[in-house]
Amino acid sequence: MAFSLDIPTASVLKSEARAMRQAATERGEQLSQSAALEAVAKAHGYRDWNTAAAMLPDRVRTPVQVGDRVAGTYLGQSFRGLVLGLSILPDMRHFKVTVKFDQPVDVVTSTLFSSFRQRVTATVDVHGVSPDQTSNGQPHMRVRKI
Repeated sequence: MAFSLDIPTASVLKSEARAMRQAATERGEQLSQSAALEAVAKAHGYRDWNTAAAMLPDRVRTPVQVGDRVAGTYLGQSFRGLVLGLSILPDMRHFKVTVKFDQPVDVVTSTLFSSFRQRVTATVDVHGVSPDQTSNGQPHMRVRKI
């Protein structure tokens, strides 16, 4: 599942709690901020506010943004390119990033044949490093903004 507005941050839940509290005040009811936070957390499927706050970041940190010029390595080959797509994975710590290389990259180490790629999609963490590795232990992709 890709990141969307359906996956709120802690800040969004806090805003919902403030709105809930304001609506209660307008109806002449009293609702504490902590009760509103608890209600909003439960409405989003969390056991309580503390659980929601621990699981949801205030902001989602990303290694790069769509449209960024980037550099790095892919399967051991250096590249420069443009980020075409970025989506957050459900664990909220890894991203699918799609990069269009300025120049095609040969992803085969054999001298007998070549296989060039110009657009690739890989999983990276918040530091832009792929958790997947090649047989020699190197990350599939390292990407950074330039």
